Amino acid sequence: MKTAQSKALGQRLDEAVAFIRGRTGQVPSLALVLGSGLGDLADAIEGVAIPYGMIPHFPSSTAPSHKGVLHIGTLAGVRVVAMQGRMHLFEGYTPQDVVLPMQVMARLGATTALLTNAAGGIREDFLVTDLVLIEDHLSLAGLAGNDPLRGINDESVGQRFISMNDAYAKRLRCEAMAVAGETGVDLKSGVYGFVTGPSFETPAEIRAMRALGADLVGMSTVPEVIAARHSGMEVLAISTVTNKTVSSLDDDHITNAEEVWEAAELIRPKLASFVNALLPRIAGTAK
Repeated sequence: MKTAQSKALGQRLDEAVAFIRGRTGQVPSLALVLGSGLGDLADAIEGVAIPYGMIPHFPSSTAPSHKGVLHIGTLAGVRVVAMQGRMHLFEGYTPQDVVLPMQVMARLGATTALLTNAAGGIREDFLVTDLVLIEDHLSLAGLAGNDPLRGINDESVGQRFISMNDAYAKRLRCEAMAVAGETGVDLKSGVYGFVTGPSFETPAEIRAMRALGADLVGMSTVPEVIAARHSGMEVLAISTVTNKTVSSLDDDHITNAEEVWEAAELIRPKLASFVNALLPRIAGTAK
């Protein structure tokens, strides 16, 4: 696992950006983060692919199905920079390590970010293989002190205090709903609860999150969203429901990683088709 925080953040970002620009002159307009089991979407990007291990100061991705490759090119006619695999707090990284790639993508020129993830469904009407538009989040990890902006602030990256009232841009969510209607995709919406993992949630934790207003739960995305907003980007995020959560001790189901990978594979074609239709629309609405 590679971390590097001995240098100032701005210097680390500049060195990573300089390396990437030495491989391609393309300036992306949109950053794409591909979650668990969804990384194969990156194979359709026409451009260059750079393993994370080659990029200065980039953490390595160690989670299963996260290949750890940065793609810069075009997808559905849109100039994108895409993470094929992300970092998680459960891998042992700090919140600042986890969000460095998002900060690099912003510094490369991306003004809009689209993130995907695999999540457990808390709300009863969320079914496995559903696509859910994240409208807000509940960061239990952040409330416990794991905010990626904690510490010295680099004004070249963003201002000290940022509003999260519109973390998931309303106009981008409206655009996504419009595309879903046009393409016949049943796109639901809900609040995403963020936990660090890697252990799955207890029934009591699921009941608590439901009471607090969470409709989904997962182990990623929120730190990156905070960093994207801090960097001045607009954000859209989509969860794929890959398992139902357990809220009762009388439920004999054992949540496991294998069912998550299997469900992600089933969802992949639907998500890929939707993302291809969505990208030109949200890239076109970017400020």
